[in-house]
Amino acid sequence: MKTAAAWIIAAASIASAASEPSRPRGVGPEFAKFFKDAESFTCISNPSIKIPFSQVNDDYCDCPDGSDEPGTSACSYLSPLSPSTRSDTTNKDQINVTQVLPGFYCKNKGHQPSYVPYTSVNDGFCDYDLCCDGSEEWAGVGGVKCQNKCDEIGKEWRKKNESRQRALTNANKKRKEYTNEAQRLRKEVEDRINTLHTQLKASEIHVTDMEKELAEVERREKGKVVKSQGAKQGKMGVLVGLAKQRTEELRDHLVRVRQERDTSKDRVKELEAILSTFKEEYNPNFNDEGVKRAVRAWEDYAARDKSGDDTSAHDRDLNEITKTDADNGLDWESYLQTEGEDVEVLYEIENYLPKPLRDWVDQKLRDLRIMLIENGILADLSAEGGESSAVNDAKNRLKSAQDAVNSQRKDLESHNEDLNKEYGPDGVFRALKGQCISVDSGEYTYELCFMEHTTQKSKKGGSNTRMGNFVRFDKITVDEEVSADGKGLGSGERIAMRHENGQHCWNGPNRSTTVILACAEQDEIWKVFEEEKCVYRMEVGSPAVCEALKKAEIVKDEL
Repeated sequence: MKTAAAWIIAAASIASAASEPSRPRGVGPEFAKFFKDAESFTCISNPSIKIPFSQVNDDYCDCPDGSDEPGTSACSYLSPLSPSTRSDTTNKDQINVTQVLPGFYCKNKGHQPSYVPYTSVNDGFCDYDLCCDGSEEWAGVGGVKCQNKCDEIGKEWRKKNESRQRALTNANKKRKEYTNEAQRLRKEVEDRINTLHTQLKASEIHVTDMEKELAEVERREKGKVVKSQGAKQGKMGVLVGLAKQRTEELRDHLVRVRQERDTSKDRVKELEAILSTFKEEYNPNFNDEGVKRAVRAWEDYAARDKSGDDTSAHDRDLNEITKTDADNGLDWESYLQTEGEDVEVLYEIENYLPKPLRDWVDQKLRDLRIMLIENGILADLSAEGGESSAVNDAKNRLKSAQDAVNSQRKDLESHNEDLNKEYGPDGVFRALKGQCISVDSGEYTYELCFMEHTTQKSKKGGSNTRMGNFVRFDKITVDEEVSADGKGLGSGERIAMRHENGQHCWNGPNRSTTVILACAEQDEIWKVFEEEKCVYRMEVGSPAVCEALKKAEIVKDEL
């Protein structure tokens, strides 16, 4: 049985419906299709239930889903339907316990339309944050009448929204720059990998060549007649040693004489300068015969022909003479190491043959000696005297080639790891790698170096504390308020950077930090706090996580 108040409300609803037959009070545009029949109303979630249209908005729940009371709070006791199930209006289990409508629809002309929870309809309080036109308090309960403030609120909202849009535009522009830079850096890594592949192939071929060269040098040196340690030097070796010693003595003496000559020449130039100055500055009127004779002698000396004083040709000859034996290509060791009697040196037949034939004979003799050594017929004298300089040089060249290959392989492995490393959406954080931002908080300064680590620095001095090293990206769902300045995580899914294995915490775990990122016009740390012992949370704004701008939807004012 309906109360008198219910009938009054129903009458008001009917009058309202007469003035606006297409949509009753509180019905949003997307639900208007269910209220087109002016004679009857079918419950949205249970089409088997039909009621007279006059019972819509009569302040009494006739439908199990409350769809017949879009403009009153009569069905506010029903549980609101979650967005995930609101579209499924055929679910019979949900119909009897939940509302199918999202709430009381406020048109909010001059601002943005919105839905108000049914519990707020006619509760004697103006909910301007959702219903700026005050239409949810249409019954004037308790004498409350809410003024329409949509123009004022809409103007302020648009002003803030324009500021937000400008900031978002700048942030997305910055993100585009980050993305382009990240792509450029990735291309550099790819190009470097291609170059390293080419260099590595060439270096590996070079190592193979050096290995062959070493084997050939060892084989060649093995075939030489090498003087064993302690062997008596032949006459030729003694003569060569004396010649080498005498040559070095003469060269040293020549260098010393040349230095003395250059010193004397410098002193002569100095004396000539003194006499020249004396001639120019002496007083000819001063009657001193000794001075006059000195001046005339200097003039005679200066007038002499000095063409013979040019020693440049002699200096060139001296330069050649005083060169070291190595510079002159003279290898004394090859003569000193010749073993055997002098007659063997004189009668080496290949030395008297033409060079092409001499080389052929020499190679055949070496091959013969090596074969005899390998078959144990001749002793390997090269092992007694140690490795020759030629073998050592070949080994050094091989080692340098092998070191180059190892270095290039490590470099290639490092670049491949970097190329396959996760750098966030579109690889954008590649452009931020190594860049650091910080914020002061209490007695500490907190620092985030993107893709590297987080650090806690005491303002009182002392060592820094590593709060974690970057290990991976993650996603976190947050639901927080955004401050008036627009800095905050807001609600929804956010990108997070996990930092682990930081400095060990006394009587606790290794420090770790979760860095949660939200879109901002510039890179900055908003907040840092310790969620639990040595487990930190850092909230950071960055253009790197801003999404591409979408075309704003145009909301038309209701007529």
